[in-house]
Amino acid sequence: MIIETLRGLFNRDLNHLKTEISLYTNESDVWYIEKNIANSAGNLCLHLIGNLNTYVGTVFGKTDYIRNRALEFSLKNIPKSELINSIEETIIVVNDALNNLSEEELKKDFPLLVFENKTSTEFMLIHLTTHLTYHLGQVNYHRRLLNL
Repeated sequence: MIIETLRGLFNRDLNHLKTEISLYTNESDVWYIEKNIANSAGNLCLHLIGNLNTYVGTVFGKTDYIRNRALEFSLKNIPKSELINSIEETIIVVNDALNNLSEEELKKDFPLLVFENKTSTEFMLIHLTTHLTYHLGQVNYHRRLLNL
């Protein structure tokens, strides 16, 4: 039951992320930062892709993804089409990984220590949905400010 809920949330919000990126009317605005805004929508998108491919794809999907977190925030000017393709690939990775999980596994410790203390897999996956939603909101706000 919870796995289907997680799948629904990840799919909904990753598809919203695709929409947000595609709605930027000026492609260079995806990478725009100013004053106290530290991260562009493009960098937040790369961060979410890296985060989900790491904590869902490699852990449960057994992919060979290797994260370079620093590049998520330093790469610039990647075309919108490439970002959207990466989001679409991430959707597939997340769905495939969730197909490998059972409800019983959700109660077990998450295999990696991410926070100060161990968490359950269920906790970590719920955290990842809220992390996605948090940054999706930032991307949405960023886009609306620039597309006035």
